[in-house]
Amino acid sequence: MKTKLSVLSAAILSATLLVSPAISHAKLPVSVNGQQLPTLAPMLDKVTPGVVSIRVSGSKEVRQRVDPFDFFFGNPQRQPRAEKRPFSGLGSGVIIDASDGHIVTNNHVIQDAEKIIVTLQDGREFEAKLVGSDPQSDIALLEVDGDDLTEVKLADSDELRVGDFSVAIGNPFGLSHTVTSGIVSALGRSGLNIEGYEDFIQTDAAINQGNSGGALVNLNGELIGINTAILGASGGNVGIGFAIPSNMMKSLVDQILEYGEVRRGSLGILGSNVNAGVAKAFGLETKQGAIVNEIIEDSAAEKAGLKVNDVIVSIDGKKIHSFMELRSKIATSGEGKTVKLGIIRDGKNKTVKVKLGGMSDTATAADKMHRNLTGATLEAGQTDDGKEGVVIKSIDSNRAPAARVGLEEGDVILMVNRTRVESVRDLSKAVDDVEGYIFLRVQRGTRIFNVQIQ
Repeated sequence: MKTKLSVLSAAILSATLLVSPAISHAKLPVSVNGQQLPTLAPMLDKVTPGVVSIRVSGSKEVRQRVDPFDFFFGNPQRQPRAEKRPFSGLGSGVIIDASDGHIVTNNHVIQDAEKIIVTLQDGREFEAKLVGSDPQSDIALLEVDGDDLTEVKLADSDELRVGDFSVAIGNPFGLSHTVTSGIVSALGRSGLNIEGYEDFIQTDAAINQGNSGGALVNLNGELIGINTAILGASGGNVGIGFAIPSNMMKSLVDQILEYGEVRRGSLGILGSNVNAGVAKAFGLETKQGAIVNEIIEDSAAEKAGLKVNDVIVSIDGKKIHSFMELRSKIATSGEGKTVKLGIIRDGKNKTVKVKLGGMSDTATAADKMHRNLTGATLEAGQTDDGKEGVVIKSIDSNRAPAARVGLEEGDVILMVNRTRVESVRDLSKAVDDVEGYIFLRVQRGTRIFNVQIQ
C-alpha cells in the first residue's frame, strides 16, 4: 500500500511540474454582483489561535480479567493483578484566560496523564500543569506559562436557540485546528449516561475523536460550549455531537479556582420528570419540568418552602425540561449559590428563592462512589429481617446507571465483595478499597443476590 501511494504521489508531482508553466492562477472573487460572498474566515482568524492541541502521556494500571466466581470462592492466587502500562493520547483545549494562561479541556483527555503538552496554532509548545478537574462533569482546567496568548471570549450559552449556527474547532484524529460547521440541534440533553452531570448542547457540526475539549463557537467567534462526546456506533461522526455549555463550564472553573475543587450545589429533593401522564393527573398545561416527590429534612428545599407536588419549570428564568436537567444545573451551580426556581403549585405560577446547600447536606452520595451508582440516593437502614445495611432510597429514573446495573428502590446493600457495610460511609470506603471487580451483595425482600457494578 505504501509503495502504490508513493508512486501515485510521484506521478501527480511529475504531472504538476510538466504543466505548471502553462497554468495561470485566477484569483477567486470576494464578491459576486457587488454582494460579499459568505465566509467564516475572518471570524476563524481571530478564534483559532485560542484553540490548542493537547498531547498527553503517562501510565495506568491494567488489571487482568479473572472469573468473578474467584472473588468469593476461588483460589486466592487467581485474584486480579494490576500492572502499569504506558499510554498516550490526543485532545483539544480552549484558552479562556490569556493573562493567567488558563486552558479548559475535558477531564477524560488528561485523566491519569503524567505529562501534558499544549501546542498552539503558531507551533509553540508548552508543558501544562493541571489546576483542577471534575470527572463527574468532565471538565479540567490547565495552566501554561506563555506570552502573547489568545483567549476565546465566552458567550451566554443560556441564550442559545435550536437552529443557531455552530462551529466546532479542534484536533480530530490529530489533525490540528480542523474546523467544521453546523447548527445547534437540541439543548438541555441529559440522561445519556455519558457523564455524571449532563446538560449538553447537541450539534450536527462534525465532531470526532480528538475533538474532545475543543471549542464550539457561534458566528461571532464566542465560546458556546466545550466539545465532549459523540453518539455513533462506529465511534465516528454521524451528525450527533455533544458539548458542555459555556455557562456550566464557567461555573465549574470558577469553583476550581476558588476552592481547588468543585463544590456541588444541592437542592435536597427527590423527583421525577413531568410527562403527558403526570400533566394530565395534575392538570398541568406544561408537559416538561420536574415534579417534587419528596423533600429531604433540613435541606435547602425545605428551608426555602418547597413542597411535595411542586412542579419546577425553570431556574433563574431559563426553562428546564427534565429532572435530570434540573439535577445537573443545580449541582454545577455550586454550593451556597442562590437561585430562583419557577414552580407551579396548585395551578399557580410562583417564584421561590433557594440558597443551595452542599452535597454533604443530603444522603445523595452514590454518584461520587462509582459511576454505575449514579442516580441512586442512599441511606443507612435495615432489611425486613433486621440486617444492617445501606438502603437504596430512590433512583432518579429507569435509565440511570444504578437502575441499568439491576438495582431497585428499596434494595439493601449488605456487602461489597466480602466486606460488610452498615452505613453509606462504609459503602464508599469499601468501593474505594476494591481493586478489580466490584460486586454488591443485595437483599430484595427475602431474595439475596449479587450485582456487578464493575
